[in-house]
Amino acid sequence: MKKGLFLSLIAAVAVLASCSKSLPKPDDLTVNPSPLEVRGGKVSADITGTFPQKKFAKKGVLTVTPVLKFDGQEVVGEPTTYVGEKAAENGKTVNYAKGGTYSQSCSFKYVPAMAKSELYLRFEGKIGKKEIEIPDMKIADGVVATSELADARDNKTATTPDKFQRVIQECTEADIKFLIQQANVRSSETGTDEMKALQNAIKETKDNEKKEINKIEVAGYASPDGGVSLNENLAKNRQKAAADFLKKDLKKNKVNSAISSNITAEDWEGFQKAMENSNMKDKDLVLRVLSMYSDPEEREAQIKNLSSVYGTIADEILPALRRSRLILTTDLIGKSDEEIKKLAKEDPSQLSVEELLYAATLTNDKAEKKAIYQKAADQFNDYRAWNGLGQVYFEEGNIAEARRCYSKALEIQPNDPDVNYNAGIAAMADGDLDKAEEYFGKAAGTKGNLNAALGTLYTKKGDYAKAKEAYGESATNNAAVQQILSEDYAGASKTLDAVKEPNATTAYLKAIVGARTNDKAAVIENLKSAIAQDANMKARAASDIEFSKFAEDAEFQAIVK
Repeated sequence: MKKGLFLSLIAAVAVLASCSKSLPKPDDLTVNPSPLEVRGGKVSADITGTFPQKKFAKKGVLTVTPVLKFDGQEVVGEPTTYVGEKAAENGKTVNYAKGGTYSQSCSFKYVPAMAKSELYLRFEGKIGKKEIEIPDMKIADGVVATSELADARDNKTATTPDKFQRVIQECTEADIKFLIQQANVRSSETGTDEMKALQNAIKETKDNEKKEINKIEVAGYASPDGGVSLNENLAKNRQKAAADFLKKDLKKNKVNSAISSNITAEDWEGFQKAMENSNMKDKDLVLRVLSMYSDPEEREAQIKNLSSVYGTIADEILPALRRSRLILTTDLIGKSDEEIKKLAKEDPSQLSVEELLYAATLTNDKAEKKAIYQKAADQFNDYRAWNGLGQVYFEEGNIAEARRCYSKALEIQPNDPDVNYNAGIAAMADGDLDKAEEYFGKAAGTKGNLNAALGTLYTKKGDYAKAKEAYGESATNNAAVQQILSEDYAGASKTLDAVKEPNATTAYLKAIVGARTNDKAAVIENLKSAIAQDANMKARAASDIEFSKFAEDAEFQAIVK
């Protein structure tokens, strides 16, 4: 679509010869691009031409101003002034004998009403003190606004998930310690606070309909001093003694549950942890021995050789390793979906933040979902609730409210990648491209498609090379917009055919590809499809310069009227 527009002014100059033959308009004009197009949210053009030889009066002054006219309105660009060799005013000098070059750039912030517009040059001229009246001159048509079809809302938002678990496991543990080389359960060990807590947990599980025993384990251990055979027997006997004690307690409380068992004959792992957590002098020396030797007997021999510390080890470390460990795992059964949904409506104060956030996932009704997230935000001020609320507003098209909610979430969790990603999409949808790029810079690791969002951002900024790199193999409407603007029509067709959820915009973009490749059938078929899905596409197509070559076609007219 970028091709020069050459305009000859011979006829116009002839008509105006009586008043402007010594102050000519620029000739042989080229406008790039032509037709005009939106790039980076702006309509910009570079205009070049020449002033003919022996025409520009030596005392002449010509001010040229680009003007974009549309829908009964106009916007005015920056003027440029050209002056003759003997003019008193400042400006770019045009040599009378040789003539000169004319060049000027203009840029206008795009608004949708500019879709059907015309670019003019406006002149103010005088020779000496005599003002010369010169009419505006049209130099280009516009505006190709296909880049505006890259829609930030085409990017899916990222959810910050709840941590709701229907079943929550709880573990209660207690140790029964034994004397050296013994395996009898002492009464002093069955009355410890740990053991009482374990027994109470078993009773509570039995009495609570929301709880049930998942498993009970009893593990027997022996400290790593002594022979392997001796320690293995000790570990087995300690496990059995502890299991027998627990079975009696279960029977007493009428709890029917199996007990799984295992043993550790020489608890080197427990020994190492105990050493690491101790304040013992020279403990690093002992830990070094553990790292140097893997054979149990060699380890034991080397540690016993450390006479300066072995006595402390025997007194402080080894007794705690002569034990059985009793482990109760219970399942806490959470509320059903129906209970959660009911409480979310009637009494959300009875729900935890995780349950409330989960409740929002149980409905597809946007109003209901929004109400739940608002309750979670009010009760807990949780960043995930604000993010979820922002997502609903974004899906509804309320970008201002979405941005407000994301800002609330970022006040609480400023570095969350998903919220930053969502805030970036919302900022982009609001036209705040610089802020969007700032948010995306903090979104690494998001569950959203950051590359696709960056592709949309670069497309909107007019950097199509970066957009192409960011999109990669992404098959979306936005990726196809970039390909169309880069004149990769085969690639755009392939991308549009691969869009997972094609919509009116998909069909409209296919029609544009058809127009640019002079495929009338594709234009007609896809415009019909686009308008059937979204009636607003009719008015857009009627004024879209992409279809200018079909403007007088009867079939096209029948579709857009």
